Amino acid sequence: MKIYIASSWRNKHGVQMLTTILREKGHEVISWIENCNQEGNKQFIFEEWINTTEANDCFNFDIIGATTSDLVIYYGPAGKDACVEVGAAWGSGIPIIGIYAKGEDLGLMRKCMSFWVDNVYRLLELIDLYMTDGTTLHSQK
Repeated sequence: MKIYIASSWRNKHGVQMLTTILREKGHEVISWIENCNQEGNKQFIFEEWINTTEANDCFNFDIIGATTSDLVIYYGPAGKDACVEVGAAWGSGIPIIGIYAKGEDLGLMRKCMSFWVDNVYRLLELIDLYMTDGTTLHSQK
């Protein structure tokens, strides 16, 4: 299954670990972290970078990943960019599983999630169930 994980740079290490687990299970994970990692670059100035070709390429990679995957995972808490990716996925009819985190502040748009889980283990159970018996991931819409 092709999976996109929408999250925040604050969750980088957790997203990387989840990416590894999903790949070990045979899934294709579209990784915005691997595609566009500016973290640690001392010359990186976001306001200058945002107008570059590289930024455009990263934007397109993220939107295409979120709108053409079989599943989007929202790894919270995250920010505005992850919420845009979730909205784009929802508008494209892609199922979304949200991992709820303490401090999550999504409002009404939390209804974009097909399911909310409170831990990665439940997330993996849902994905396995979906893969083995065709259980729908759209059941909460």
